[in-house]
Amino acid sequence: MIKRGFASDNNSGVHPLILEEIHAVNQGHALGYGADVYTSQAEVIFKQHFGEDTEVYFVFNGTAANVLGITGVLKPWNSVITAYTSHIEQDECGALENFAGCKVLTVDTDDGKINPEMLHKHMHGFGFEHHSQPKVVSITQSTEMGTVYTPEEIKSLADYVHKHDMLLHMDGARIANAAVYLGLPFRNFTTDAGVDLLTFGGTKNGMMYGEAICFLRQGLAPDFKYVRKQGMHLASKMRYIAAQYIAYFRNNLWYELASHSNRMAGILYNRIKDIEGIIITQPVQSNGVFIIMPPEVAERIQKKYFFYTWNEKKNEYRLMTTWDTTEEDINLFSELLRSEMESYIKRL
Repeated sequence: MIKRGFASDNNSGVHPLILEEIHAVNQGHALGYGADVYTSQAEVIFKQHFGEDTEVYFVFNGTAANVLGITGVLKPWNSVITAYTSHIEQDECGALENFAGCKVLTVDTDDGKINPEMLHKHMHGFGFEHHSQPKVVSITQSTEMGTVYTPEEIKSLADYVHKHDMLLHMDGARIANAAVYLGLPFRNFTTDAGVDLLTFGGTKNGMMYGEAICFLRQGLAPDFKYVRKQGMHLASKMRYIAAQYIAYFRNNLWYELASHSNRMAGILYNRIKDIEGIIITQPVQSNGVFIIMPPEVAERIQKKYFFYTWNEKKNEYRLMTTWDTTEEDINLFSELLRSEMESYIKRL
């Protein structure tokens, strides 16, 4: 077994209460393809958090949630605008372009966040048949850089997007961490802020697998059930995805787990921020800490605690905490980092 490290919040296990819920629904028979009582219960829970108009579709993973959800609201001649750091641009192997046939346009951002001014360069060619037609702006909450949009920032984006007859999509792979940081209900910075389409994930926060595609206004994707089926993500035994969300929301388990991972990131930041030679590159607002350190030091530490290189040109590395990170993990890691940096500086 790989010991706990700081590579990814995908590396942690499944929370015991979620495993228990999977076991609880694993009794007898249930109707397939989402016609079971557990899927209906999970759909009601989402409506309670995001509004009665919310239409929910469960799929297996985050790439499918982003790709199929966006596919449901555009045509192949449309384009999607996103940050160059986003998953749909960097980490989904061109899946959106391949499946939807659309064009992905990017904007540069230092902290992973987009604002209306950044979109200006792509706001042209509307109605011109030789030009792809911008239709969706996609943001991530929390961003891939660990930063968090405020409701006001999202509302500003939504107003701008809607003014151009476009839609706002939110990749919510780490939405629980954002909600904890903001201290707000999900609805405050999604439905009420003007988000049209949300992909809601829990895999990085204690779930086993599964994502929810949430159309936050009725009628956005009237034929989406066919998109999901054709996209090979209609689960025959959907109760096992739904059960995880039932446990995830019960007694605010999601909040407990995200609060812990955020708090661990804060402790990690405080342990390493004053180490000579270490530069923290982003504000710590969720469960990620981004640092610059010498590659030689990083390689030595990665032999004991694996983590990913984020930007090779800048010698920037990403450290992620999760629901089962402990203070002991952080103390041991930070002591090793301090020791290796001291040795490195002495050798200079």
